[in-house]
Amino acid sequence: MEPLEPFEAVVQRHGAVVLRVCRAVVGPDAADDAWSETFLAALRAYPSLPAGSDVRAWLVTIAHRKALDAHRAARRRPVPTGRVPDAAAPEEPVPDPVRDARLWAAVAALPPKQRRCVAYHHLAGLPHAEVAALVGGTPAAARRAAADGIAALRRTWAAQEHGAEEGDRWTRS
Repeated sequence: MEPLEPFEAVVQRHGAVVLRVCRAVVGPDAADDAWSETFLAALRAYPSLPAGSDVRAWLVTIAHRKALDAHRAARRRPVPTGRVPDAAAPEEPVPDPVRDARLWAAVAALPPKQRRCVAYHHLAGLPHAEVAALVGGTPAAARRAAADGIAALRRTWAAQEHGAEEGDRWTRS
């Protein structure tokens, strides 16, 4: 088993390849940052890398993950606009406590698994796989429970809001 070469030599040997990968995946503007993040992460993990490992493939894998992180971060950043709106955003409607109480009562009336799936997926925004991990079962079962819960809410909520005839119309669509 031969010892690992110094990290500086790894950077010199594979730095250009990693930079090309970063440029190809995130573009030239963010490539330098992704390259730096790749080698910072690699520096931390390098001492535990098994001897004889394919260092180049290992670095490209890290670069790929850092590029994905850069894409995700870019989606969360605000996008500059050329024009600022003249008017303020419309105000939120004033909540109707009676209507809200009926809605929450309809949510509370759902079976427990449907209620949790609706809350975790539609209110918290979790993907079905994470919902399934929380409530138990498969992602498909979580998707079905959330869909059934929303369908039940549409039926009961539409019936309460619009009367039985209108509620029946909502359930047929």
